[in-house]
Amino acid sequence: MADESLRLTVLGSATPFARPDNACSGHLVEGGGVRVWVDAGSGTLAELQRYVALGDVDAVWISHLHADHSADLLTAYYALLYAGLELSLPVPLFGPVGIADRLAGFLTNGPDRSPVESAFRVEELYDGHAVRVGGLTLRSRAVAHGMPAFALRVEDEAGRSLVYSGDCEPCPSLVELARDCDLFVCEADGAGAGHHSAAQAGRSAAEAAAHRLVLTHVGSGVRPEQAVAMAAAEFPGDVAHADPGLRFEVTRRSRTPGRTPMSPASSR
Repeated sequence: MADESLRLTVLGSATPFARPDNACSGHLVEGGGVRVWVDAGSGTLAELQRYVALGDVDAVWISHLHADHSADLLTAYYALLYAGLELSLPVPLFGPVGIADRLAGFLTNGPDRSPVESAFRVEELYDGHAVRVGGLTLRSRAVAHGMPAFALRVEDEAGRSLVYSGDCEPCPSLVELARDCDLFVCEADGAGAGHHSAAQAGRSAAEAAAHRLVLTHVGSGVRPEQAVAMAAAEFPGDVAHADPGLRFEVTRRSRTPGRTPMSPASSR
């Protein structure tokens, strides 16, 4: 059983394809006695198992259906049904409209539809969706990515909060969701339709009055340290990069103004 602290572990942050030592987008959120796999990009299933057995994942949450955020659901399906794991099925899966049929379209190899629902208990997201998983509340907002896409806010019973942007361009719904959060994980794939640049991620964090900012999904043309510097020019709080394997403990905002040191600790 997970302990009662709230933490996020980076499984991968690469875009748009997995690289050596860096899977695509994926995170493990632990708190409230449960574990939630947040985005399942290519390579993240293997990384997930560094920290938790697949059978101990209490829920899966998917921001959108691009492969670099969802492809490992396909291999997870086979693992859940056919690997002889001792687990409770189906696993709750929260994702955009049509996620079950998208998975079935790939997995079906004959006249009968693949039994996706035997592995996953699918609940489709909508703007304002909220659900309790153990001691955590998961709230989703629709964001601008040119296709159905969502950002996530996770809150525990102690009032700690983290927000994950998924993939999106700057938009009011993301700022509203991230308002006053303790940890804001924002993508920075590059300026343009459907994505934040690093500087825009800093501005979104500042507009939301977030406490700490972690940049993820940074475009390949920008080095992580450059992205951090660009975001820090726009955001007065602490900024870090989502290096794979880093674990971020979520702590409540201090009442004292100023920067509070981040406390990522590699768990590799």
